[in-house]
Amino acid sequence: MSGVRAENLSPLQRAAWTAHLAGHLLERAGFGGTPEQITRLAALSPEEAVASLVNYAGQSNGHLAPFEESGFWDASLKDFPASRPAATVLAERTGQAMGVAVKPGGQRPLQPITNRFFYWLRASTLETRRLAFWWLDRMVRTARPLEEKLTLFWHGHFATSEEKLRDYRKIQLQLETLRAGASGNFGDLLVAVAKDPAMLVFLDAAQNVKGAPNENFGREVMELFTMGVGNYTEDDIREAARAFTGWGNDDLSFVIDPDKHDAGVKTFLGQSGNFAGEDILRIILAQKQTAIYIASKLYRFFVREEISPEFAIVLGDLLRNNGYEIAPFLTTVFLSEDFYSEASVATHIKSPTELLVSTYRKLGLDALPGIPDPNSVSKTLGQILLYPPTVAGWGEGRAWITPGLLFERSNFAREVMFPDIIGFRDPERNPGAEVRRVNANIIAGMEITAATLEEGAALSTAAGIQESFNTRYASLVGYQQALSKLKPTPRAAAQFSLSEMVTDAGATTATEAVDHLITRFMRVALSANARAALIGTLEHELGTSQLAEAESYMEHGLRLVGHLIMSSPQYQLA
Repeated sequence: MSGVRAENLSPLQRAAWTAHLAGHLLERAGFGGTPEQITRLAALSPEEAVASLVNYAGQSNGHLAPFEESGFWDASLKDFPASRPAATVLAERTGQAMGVAVKPGGQRPLQPITNRFFYWLRASTLETRRLAFWWLDRMVRTARPLEEKLTLFWHGHFATSEEKLRDYRKIQLQLETLRAGASGNFGDLLVAVAKDPAMLVFLDAAQNVKGAPNENFGREVMELFTMGVGNYTEDDIREAARAFTGWGNDDLSFVIDPDKHDAGVKTFLGQSGNFAGEDILRIILAQKQTAIYIASKLYRFFVREEISPEFAIVLGDLLRNNGYEIAPFLTTVFLSEDFYSEASVATHIKSPTELLVSTYRKLGLDALPGIPDPNSVSKTLGQILLYPPTVAGWGEGRAWITPGLLFERSNFAREVMFPDIIGFRDPERNPGAEVRRVNANIIAGMEITAATLEEGAALSTAAGIQESFNTRYASLVGYQQALSKLKPTPRAAAQFSLSEMVTDAGATTATEAVDHLITRFMRVALSANARAALIGTLEHELGTSQLAEAESYMEHGLRLVGHLIMSSPQYQLA
């Protein structure tokens, strides 16, 4: 924009405020929206618009339902074994595990134990998928888009995965912690996450004890959560780990075991004392580098990837001077000339989650469609919520885009515009080919050992095998038990009418319809040739340039154009 300078935190002038910039704000401080929502935002002053998004506590979200659990968990699963071998060894030693007794006689005495182990593995995975669906639905429905956008940011920053946790309840609790502290004080959030059961389990707090400190959390809290690589020593890591000894969880509660805590003097970042975990976090927060690191990471997520070292210091000072309060920091950023500069507008590559949610919000939907399956789409595009690939979370920017992934994004656009309702099969009801094969064998009357042999193995090899338990059969039974309790996920395709959208916008020609769809969905202007190609496609499909003549059948043609728009490289930018 002319006159608007990058890396300048001075407030944008009221005269420069436009609907285009209001759309940019809604895209970054949320997930985009409809033309009507953008128009309402543009009618406010920049200060009022930013406040309406940042100070979201005053916005009612009473229409959002809490997550409804399927009812998988019971108290017998509290001390879930670390592995299947651990479960069966425990059962052999004590006669029971997870509330299930070893059979006193008969075949496969440990089968009930193994069945129970696989039941919870399957149940937690299935429920985590439902939780991810619920969260995506919340992103689509929410009246507080920045709240969910920040929760998404912190989920990638303080990354834990159900794959290791194997307990959807801990993931759910962590999401609540991240959402509650999303725009509050970073120091408070850091302490809350450090005491969060999901983080404690994920970074092996139980193994961090006096005399044998585990350095996982001590390292990650500095490397990934606060300061970044190169701003501490290996000695600092060891001393921090000592301070966190004894920290753990009793199921969903934080506990400290004094007998496991190292109460000796530690020397950390140049300071010495009988430090506990909270002291380590306090010292970290006092470091200037911590504010620079967090401010820069927030900036890269909400504004743009490129940042000069000098401007990173300015942003760090802004966060530090606000006492690590996130809301005033974001308010200054969202009001700044830098945020609306040419370097910032429409330069952010949408993550898969942002792509899904922004698509549905721009269509004006009030619920997340179940067709296509959002979790399957997310997996294909490279971002499975609640399953970050590493403790470092996900990459950003160009990491989201390859030629193959751009093709898959186009496939998602097609599924939105032309959902495969007939061919759709609910992936939550699909346990995989191996489980289906064993199930078919059992239904056909085969004995368990024979039914679970490798495909193609001679049935005679099953004769005489003495099993304490059968893992493949346990996997089948675990799925059966979990699926019998699983609450169904809504499976409707998106309900929208592009015909009504263009008509309500006053479009009477194919050209006007295409222009409305471009304005509705794009943050980047298409070239004249691309625009002309879209208009030609619609006129060819309709057989006319006049919408009135094609009113009764124009939806299909408009959806073809919608698919082309959403398949373009420009649509991937926010």
